[in-house]
Amino acid sequence: MKTTIARFIATLGVLAALAGCVVYDPYYPYGYAAPPNIPAAYNRSWSAAVGAMRDMGVTVARADQGAGVIEGQRGGASVTTKITTQADGRIRVETTTADANLAEGLSHAYDVRMGR
Repeated sequence: MKTTIARFIATLGVLAALAGCVVYDPYYPYGYAAPPNIPAAYNRSWSAAVGAMRDMGVTVARADQGAGVIEGQRGGASVTTKITTQADGRIRVETTTADANLAEGLSHAYDVRMGR
């Protein structure tokens, strides 16, 4: 009987010790997070930009992923999207077109494809 009580108390002690364990976020000694996976982020942005153009009815005439340039036409408006990786690792997507409604639609379609 005493061994059963001792085992029970020992089990409670172990459970109490485990309840106090906490997992913290990774420690970064210089105060910043690890850099993002840049190739994966670039590919995701590239796919979202090409898809947004197609969603908006833009006929893609040129898509050079290495150069980060997508060119196309919708109606009489030409559209150029440039995708670049900035020095801090963020991806910049810049669309140029004379049609303001098309530009707004492309931005919205891109955001939807990126899950924003």
